[in-house]
Amino acid sequence: MVKVSVNGFGTIGKRVADAISKQRDMTLVGVSKTTPDYFSRMAQEFGLYVPRGKEREFEDRGISVEGSIEDMVENSDLVIDCTPEGQGMRNKEELYEKLGVKAIFQGGEKAEVAQVSFVAQCNYEEAIDKDFVRVVSCNTTGLARTLGSLQPLGIKKARVTLIRRAADPKEHRKGPINAIVPDPPRTPSHHGPDVRTVLKDLDIVTMAVKVPTTIMHLHTVMLEMNEEVKRDDIISHLEDAPRIILVSSDMGMKSTASLIEYFRDLGRKRGDIYEIVVFEDSVSVEGREVYYMQAVHQEADVVPENVDAVRAMFDLADKDESIETTDKSLGIWR
Repeated sequence: MVKVSVNGFGTIGKRVADAISKQRDMTLVGVSKTTPDYFSRMAQEFGLYVPRGKEREFEDRGISVEGSIEDMVENSDLVIDCTPEGQGMRNKEELYEKLGVKAIFQGGEKAEVAQVSFVAQCNYEEAIDKDFVRVVSCNTTGLARTLGSLQPLGIKKARVTLIRRAADPKEHRKGPINAIVPDPPRTPSHHGPDVRTVLKDLDIVTMAVKVPTTIMHLHTVMLEMNEEVKRDDIISHLEDAPRIILVSSDMGMKSTASLIEYFRDLGRKRGDIYEIVVFEDSVSVEGREVYYMQAVHQEADVVPENVDAVRAMFDLADKDESIETTDKSLGIWR
């Protein structure tokens, strides 16, 4: 039983804590917060740890505290770091390495923070027995899953446009935004190089824009294959891959809003969509050229990757067994 803690209890951290608590081969030591806000009240159910010296500040607001963040890390075999971008590297140097604890970082950190950038479907074996692993960003995870599933058909090059949500739903300080914003203003975007930290030989170039929505990202993918392929082969490879689902317009799935509403109605906690959703109507093949569009729920798709990374780092299961176990525990479609 691996003792896991979650450092940071925001958009990703709270979801990862939920996921870890559902695993039979892991136990959740606790989670951390630095401010006594409403998230801290929710975090109490998992066991809340706070910066040393701030315990009284939390308790004065009626929030129970188990101890300091250092106490949490010392009692853990592994920490999943879900702190704000850039903080993970500092935590690695000042806390995890010092206490001899393994750690998983999120995609907001630079690749150099870890020994491996990770997407379970693509390079699970690379993370076996490693001390530091980085689960790549929501967009990189989405691209790695679908492109990785199509690589056996022979991808010569990939050209992708990312249409990004402007902010997560709770981030009111970043909106409303009545604009379409090149992100970044110079092209190509950083997403292509990040995909290559996982799919190392892939020729990929990406561009990105931010649009005034908060619920999901949308990717338009254009591939040139080494040889002519059939649409049925593309569909088959996508359908057979884990954590990818195809939806069609005749199901009423015509937008990201439709997807979110559907998964809410299904009873998914927070309406989370762990799967990458490919719009089947968009899949088109012309000789060696392949086109499709996919939706990425930025709040959720990296959650199962964090769970699988724990298993890989302690060599608890092989890739297929870990993915199947995680998917079953989270109700992910297969």
